[in-house]
Amino acid sequence: MADTSTARGASRSSRPAFRTAGRARPGAAQGVSQRDAKGWFRLFTWPAVLLYPVGFLGPSLYGVVISFAKWSGPGAPLTWVGWRNYVRVFRDDTVRQAFVNTALVVLVGGAAVFALAFLAMAVLRDMRGRAFVRAAVYLPSIISMIAVGTSLGFLLNPDGVVNRLLGLLGLEALQQTWLDPQHIFGCIVVGVVWMGSGFYIVLLMTAVDAIPKHLYEEAQLTGLTRMQQFRWITLPLSRDMIAIAAVLWTANSLRTFDIVIGFVGTAGTPSVNARTYAVQQWLSAGHTTGGGAPELGYASAMATLLTVLTVALVVLVRRLGRSDRLEIS
Repeated sequence: MADTSTARGASRSSRPAFRTAGRARPGAAQGVSQRDAKGWFRLFTWPAVLLYPVGFLGPSLYGVVISFAKWSGPGAPLTWVGWRNYVRVFRDDTVRQAFVNTALVVLVGGAAVFALAFLAMAVLRDMRGRAFVRAAVYLPSIISMIAVGTSLGFLLNPDGVVNRLLGLLGLEALQQTWLDPQHIFGCIVVGVVWMGSGFYIVLLMTAVDAIPKHLYEEAQLTGLTRMQQFRWITLPLSRDMIAIAAVLWTANSLRTFDIVIGFVGTAGTPSVNARTYAVQQWLSAGHTTGGGAPELGYASAMATLLTVLTVALVVLVRRLGRSDRLEIS
C-alpha cells in the first residue's frame, strides 16, 4: 500500500511540471510568451472597444430616442410624440410598398443568387480554370452600387444600348421603356443579382474546396451521379457556409439603397415602385425635391424597425441553417 500511494503521489506531482513544459514549448519555439500575446491582443482590441460606444452604440441609442419625437434637425424644436411615429410607419401605404419591394429583393434576388451559387458548386467543383472563372464572376462585386445603377440606367434608357441591340437583331417587339414604373424594379433586382452573385459563388465554392476529395472518389466508385454527389455530399458538408451566406444576403438586401439612387440619379426622386425600405427612409429624412421639412423622428422610427427586423431574420436564418456536425472519416 505504501508503494502504491507513493507512486500515485509521484505521478500527481509530476503532472503540473509536464503540463507546464508542454505549454512552454510553443512559446519558446515561437519566441512569444503567453503574457506578450495577451498584451498584443489588448493593444489591438481596446481601441475598437473604446470607439464602439462613440461610433455606434451612442448614435444608435440616440436614434431610438429620436424615434419617439417629432424633430426636423439641429436648431428645430423637439416634440415628444410617443409611439405615433411607429403607428404611422405601419399605416403608411408608401412605406408598405417599399417594404414589399425590399422583400422581393431578399426573396426573389436571393433565390436567383443561390441558384447560381449552387450551380457553380455542382459544375465548377473539379473544372479546369475555375480560378479564372471565380475571378471573373467576383469582379462585379467590387464595383460600387452607385456605378452599377448609373451604368444600368444608361444602358436601359429608351435610346440606350439594350433597345438598340434589340433593334439590330430584329427584336423590336421586345423593346421596352425599361425605366418606367412598371419595369424599373425588375431591372433593379437584376442589377442586385448581377452584382452580388459573384461574392456568394466564391464564398460557397470555398466551402466545396474544404470537402475531402476522397469522398467524391468513393462516391464515383459506388456509381453516384454528379447531381447525387451534390445532394448527398456537397450540400450537407457545406451547410454551415450556406447558412452564413444566407445571413449575409438577408442583412445586405434589407439595406438595398445605392443601386436605386444610381438608377434615378441623386437629383431625382425614385417612383414608389422603385423604392426600397432604405430609400423610403432616406426620403423621409428630408432628401426630396419637394422642399418639405425633414422628418428625422419618423425616419429614425423606420430605422429602428429595420434594425429589429434584420436582427430577427438573421437569428431565424441562422437557426434554420444549424446542423449537427458531420464526422468525416
